Amino acid sequence: MAGVELVGLTKNYKRGQEIIRALDGVTLDIAPGEFVAVVGRSGSGKTTMLDLLGLLLKPTAGSLIIDDVETTSLSDRQRAHLRARKVGFVFQEYNLLSGLNVFENVMLPQRYAKDGEAGRKRAIDLIDRVGLSDRIKHRPTELSGGQMQRVAIARSMVNRPSLILLDEPTGAVDTETAQQLVDLLKLLNRQEGVTLVLVTHDLDIAAQTTRQIRLKDGKVVSDERVGEAVPV
Repeated sequence: MAGVELVGLTKNYKRGQEIIRALDGVTLDIAPGEFVAVVGRSGSGKTTMLDLLGLLLKPTAGSLIIDDVETTSLSDRQRAHLRARKVGFVFQEYNLLSGLNVFENVMLPQRYAKDGEAGRKRAIDLIDRVGLSDRIKHRPTELSGGQMQRVAIARSMVNRPSLILLDEPTGAVDTETAQQLVDLLKLLNRQEGVTLVLVTHDLDIAAQTTRQIRLKDGKVVSDERVGEAVPV
C-alpha cells in the first residue's frame, strides 16, 4: 500500500503580474493505510494538494514520493502510468458516464490496466460490496446520489490502487447518506488497507478519519492523529 511523502511541496500560479502560492512548502508523511482528512477554508490549498497527490499537476518546487517513487522527475507518460496503477479518484459530482451502466462505469479504469477476467470479477465483487448488485445494469440516471457515489467509490478501487483521493465525496448528498458513505469508506479502508486522503468542509466527517490536517493559505497549520492506520 502507498506511503506518501511530501517534502517542501509548493505550487504557484500566475495571475497577471501576481504570483499566487496555492501550496506553500508543505512537508508531510502519510503512512500506508491511513485515512486522512484535509480541511480548511476555500482557497486554503486543499484542492491543489489533492491534484498534486493525484499527479494531475506538477509542483513548482519540492518533492512528492508515492510508494518510494519520486514523481516530480517523471515524464507525463510515466506520471499517467503511475496514476493509472496507483491512484483512485472520487469526486463530489461523481463523474460517471451517463451512457454506461454501473458495471461499465466501474470497469472504466480497466481500459488502462487490462486485467481481463480478473478485472471483471474484481468489478463485480466491488459492486456487491458497495451494495449495488441489484443495480449493476442501471445507468446513472436511474440511481440516487448516494448510489452514484457508491459506484464512483467502486470504480476508484477496481485497479487495486494504493492511494484513493476523495474531493468532497459527501458534499452532494444528505446527512444520512453522507454517513453511510463514510461508513463504507471506513469498511473498505479496513478490508483493503488502502490509503485514503479526503478533502472536506464537513468537520463531522473529518472527525471520523484517523488524522486531520488543516491548511491555511497553502500551509499546514495543524496535524492531528486521532487513530491508528490500518495495518498493511
